[in-house]
Amino acid sequence: MTKLLNTAQAAEYLGIKYNTLNQWRYLKRGPRFSKVGAAVRYSINDLENYLEQNTRTSTTRQGLRTY
Repeated sequence: MTKLLNTAQAAEYLGIKYNTLNQWRYLKRGPRFSKVGAAVRYSINDLENYLEQNTRTSTTRQGLRTY
C-alpha cells in the first residue's frame, strides 16, 4: 500500500512551499493528487514520478538556441 501525504508533507517532500503546491493544484499543474472526502492526498509514487518527469539538464527551454 502506498503511503499518502497531506499537502504540507508533500510540499516538504518536494522542497517547496505549502502555498506553491496549493497554487499548482488550482492551476492544474504539479503532481497528481487524490481527494479522500474533502482531504487532498499525494502518493509518494506520484511525487517521485513528478520529480522524474521534471528533471532537466539545462535551464534553457528545449530546442531554444542561445547564441
